[in-house]
Amino acid sequence: MKKTVKCVLSLSFSLIIAFGSFLTAFAEKTDALKQLSVSAHSAVLYCVNNNRVLFGKNENEKMKMASTTKVMTTLLALEQANSYNKEITFTNEMTAEGSSMYLKAGDKVTLMDLAAGMMMASGNDAANATAISVSGSIEKFAVLMNNRAKQIGMTNTNFVTPSGLDDDNHYSTAYDMALLLSYAIENEDFKKITASKKIQVDIKGDCARKVTYANHNRLLSLYKYCTGGKTGFTKSAGRCLVSVAEKDGLTLVAVTLNAPDDWNDHINMYEYGFKKYKAVTCDDTDKEFEIPLVGAESETLTAKAKNKATYVINDDEKQQAEKSVYIPPFVYAPVKKGEAVGKIVYTLNGQKIAVVDIVSLDNYKEKVVKKSFWNLIKEFFGYEKE
Repeated sequence: MKKTVKCVLSLSFSLIIAFGSFLTAFAEKTDALKQLSVSAHSAVLYCVNNNRVLFGKNENEKMKMASTTKVMTTLLALEQANSYNKEITFTNEMTAEGSSMYLKAGDKVTLMDLAAGMMMASGNDAANATAISVSGSIEKFAVLMNNRAKQIGMTNTNFVTPSGLDDDNHYSTAYDMALLLSYAIENEDFKKITASKKIQVDIKGDCARKVTYANHNRLLSLYKYCTGGKTGFTKSAGRCLVSVAEKDGLTLVAVTLNAPDDWNDHINMYEYGFKKYKAVTCDDTDKEFEIPLVGAESETLTAKAKNKATYVINDDEKQQAEKSVYIPPFVYAPVKKGEAVGKIVYTLNGQKIAVVDIVSLDNYKEKVVKKSFWNLIKEFFGYEKE
C-alpha cells in the first residue's frame, strides 16, 4: 500500500513539474509575440547554447525555403572536401537556371570552390555540380541530404533539389532550418565561409580566370553581431533567410521564410534575444571530489569538473536555476585519467539546461594480488580456492 502511494505521489509531482514547465514555455512565447513583430509568414529565434526556441511564429509549418537549401548542400560538399578536395570538371549536365557562379563546360573547380560559390553567389550551377560529383546524380544526392536531415532531427523537411529551386515535395520549416544552421556552424570550414563577405575562386581549364564572389547576405554589414547565414528567393517561396549572430557568449540562429522585410526581421529578433537572455557561466572546476576506490592501491580517487558550464536564462529565471552533484558511493578500479565518474547537472523548472562530467584526475590501476604457491597448485588441479 505504501509503495503504491509513493508511486502515485511521484507521478503527481512529475506531472506538476511538467505542467509548470509547459506554462512557463507558453507564457514565454506569448510574451515574445507581444514584444516582437515580424513580416515573415514563418519565423524562429533559436538559442544554440541550450537548444531552446526563444521566439516562434508558425515555426513548424512546412514551407518552401528556396536557396537556404544550400546550407545542407554546402555542408555535405565541405565534409567530402575534408577527406578529398577533388577537382571537378564542369559539364553541361550541371547547368541550372537562376543565380549562378557562371561556370562553363570545361571549367575545373574544387569542392571547396563550389562551397564558396554556393554560399557567396548562391550558385545553382555549383549546387548541381556538387550533387552530381558527390553522388552521381541529383536524385541520389537528395537521398544523402534527407538522411543527414534525419540525423540532425529535421522531422518536417524533405529535400528534392540541391539548389532549392521550387518543387512541391521540397520543403522545410523555420525550426528545422534553425537546427540545420546550428549543426552546420559546428563545421569550421562552413563557419569560415559563411562569415566571409567575399571569396576569390581560382577557376582552371581552357578559360582560366580568378573570380571574386560577394556574399549576398547583407546582414553581415547591417548587423555587427551577425557571423553568417544564407539568403534565398523564388517567386513562390518569397524572401528566405537563415542567419547566426554571436554576442557575449550567446549564439542565436534566426530563420524567416516568406519575409518581405527579412533584414529587419532578423535584427529585431536578435535585439530581443540579446536583450532578454544572457549566457551564464558556472565554474566548478576548482572543486575536487574524493570518491572511495575499490580494488586499487589507493583508497580514494580524486576527481573534478571537466569544464565550465554555460547555460542561457532570462532575468526572471536567474534565481530559479539549480545545481545538483551526482557522484557514486564508490568506484571500481581500473580508472583512466579523464574518465567520467560523476556529473554536475544544472536544471531550470525541472528541465536540464547544462550537464558537466566529473572526471578522474589520474590513472588508477587495478591492484595486483599475489597468489601463494599453494593456491597456484590448488588452482592447477581444479581445487576450489580457500
